[in-house]
Amino acid sequence: MKLYYAHGACSLAALIAANEVGVALELIRVDIRTIPHILEDGTDLQLVNPKGYVPFLGLDDGDFLTEGVAILQYLNDQRVDAPADQSGRAWYRTQEWLTFIATELHKGFSPWLFHPEYGEQAADVARSRIAERFNFLERHLQADAFLLGAQFSVADAYCFAIARWAPGKGLDLSRWPALSGYLERLEARPSIADALRRHG
Repeated sequence: MKLYYAHGACSLAALIAANEVGVALELIRVDIRTIPHILEDGTDLQLVNPKGYVPFLGLDDGDFLTEGVAILQYLNDQRVDAPADQSGRAWYRTQEWLTFIATELHKGFSPWLFHPEYGEQAADVARSRIAERFNFLERHLQADAFLLGAQFSVADAYCFAIARWAPGKGLDLSRWPALSGYLERLEARPSIADALRRHG
């Protein structure tokens, strides 16, 4: 499989998830600072992925997946012990966390990362909203080692990839000791250390 990724982007979560389940991914870097976004060989990303952004997962049979949450779920299902029945409560809890991260954290960073033209007022609103979501995570992580309790999940991979943007945007993670401790523990995992080295 091929993962189209960009340095510092949310595609990091997909590589972490693949590492966790032992799936080898060929990495294809995309320069998202250019318009249009281009691959290492100069190809316009939209010729490969009509949506024009990362992550993008090329499957071995020639099919592909877009959208980070779908890619994370697909990679998670490659586990040897992946349940055949996706109706259990743990599956729904995973969906709950992935949705929270996608809509409340990931998109919350959008005014800073993708729309500087919105100005400082929009950045202030985004900063406040992210801080509120971090308050929620802080309370949760005071009681649980991971988002789903005692076990690492793809939701943790996604949370790590997004929450690490905070210091660069003026959010001091020391305000949330349980959250910052969680992120430090995650960074020490071999799957994440390798992903950071390869993906950046």
